[in-house]
Amino acid sequence: MKTIAIIGGGAAGLAAAVAAAEAARDAGALAEVRVTVYEASDRVGRSILATGNGRCNFSNAVIDAGRYRNASFVEEALGACEATFEGGASPGDDSLPPVDVRANAVLRFFAERGLVWREEGEGRLYPLANKATSVLDCLRAACTAAGVRELVESEVAAVEAPRGEGDRFTLRLVDRRLERADAVIVAVGGAVGERLLPAGVPFCATAPTLGPIATDPRWPRQLDNIRVRGALELWRGGRLVAREVGEVMFRKYGVSGIAAFNLSRLMEPGDQLAVDFVAAVPGEDAEAFLRARQTRLQGALRRSITWEDLMRGMVLAPVADVLLKACGLRGDAAVDEAGLARLSPVLKGLRLPVAGLGDVRQCQVHRGGVKVTAVDARTCEVRGVPGLYVVGEALDVDAPCGGYNLHWAWASGLLAGKSAVEGLAPSSGSERGEGAPCSDSPRLVRQSAGLSQSLRNCAQTPSSRSEPVGSRKRGRR
Repeated sequence: MKTIAIIGGGAAGLAAAVAAAEAARDAGALAEVRVTVYEASDRVGRSILATGNGRCNFSNAVIDAGRYRNASFVEEALGACEATFEGGASPGDDSLPPVDVRANAVLRFFAERGLVWREEGEGRLYPLANKATSVLDCLRAACTAAGVRELVESEVAAVEAPRGEGDRFTLRLVDRRLERADAVIVAVGGAVGERLLPAGVPFCATAPTLGPIATDPRWPRQLDNIRVRGALELWRGGRLVAREVGEVMFRKYGVSGIAAFNLSRLMEPGDQLAVDFVAAVPGEDAEAFLRARQTRLQGALRRSITWEDLMRGMVLAPVADVLLKACGLRGDAAVDEAGLARLSPVLKGLRLPVAGLGDVRQCQVHRGGVKVTAVDARTCEVRGVPGLYVVGEALDVDAPCGGYNLHWAWASGLLAGKSAVEGLAPSSGSERGEGAPCSDSPRLVRQSAGLSQSLRNCAQTPSSRSEPVGSRKRGRR
């Protein structure tokens, strides 16, 4: 019996478990391969239930690898996932979602397992039932059908690589139990630590990101819990780095909301935020916009206009007070040309010096983890450690809000799960894809004469990582 150990029962871990168990089943080798999920908490999928405020923004209608950190690695991995799981759901099936489920392997995977979803703004995909439990239920049903074993309250403290040919991986649990495995998929998300991994695996220290931003609190603390629909810009040395249109929520320490979360991935010490309260008005037209507003109000009220009059109905009163203070204007004073020239740039960009992350408990992902240069993008296998795979947030990959991070978790988990099963089969003598160990490698610990011919055939099935006999191998990158 060969064992695939999956450390972590979150999004990437459950996707890997389903992919591995189904690959073994489809090859007729389910009786010879056991897939086990080790989860530290009292149930698998708890992190999935917490996503999207309990609704689970599980993917996006338009996945662009360029939006991810380490984009070239992500692009290659997503391409490998597509090639590995090509085909699948038919767009003519009325039971499937009213979108083209052929768009990518992740959508095909969920459609085939019963999930129906809908699209919201900016391509965000949510389960039709509007509850994260719909996603988790589909995953757990697939795990059960494929024979995946779940071990909860089983936290793995360390993974030790095989010491010699024929040896297996050792999993040291926090309760001092020892488990053995022929392949290991690390899917612990942002909780990954260097001590969990075998010695020598290249690693970047992890830090929370995709969260609220702390700024100079002078203005935000006067607007605590007020939401505005506008835009948030990130400036660095007089240069615009990025702009996010959407809701901005002021907190005592700075700003929150999706726009702030996305910019938190890009910010650096010394940066400034600029809050645009009239995002639909071009910057060069802001002063003319205010002047035209003054003229209309004067005609309607039949009197001279104060700054309070000018701001009323455009922004909330507390926001108006802050903007006028920032310009050195009194609300009861009459509007004048000099004041319009001062107010327009502040209305379009109230400057807030960046201090760092705000409440880190709200951060949605961690940056860092295993370096992507140490991993074969076409399998998610760690180079030089055959049988060890790293997926999801445990890799140094992150993306903005909108379903991109969960999409990466599913895709990398699927890729590693299928690859782990293929990697268990003994070499048949044909050429293997780049990143797979040679049959005479002294570190190859996954070979076994006891594996069935069906599992051998699984490994020989052409995929994005295999080439016909006689073709030229690709060199390592």
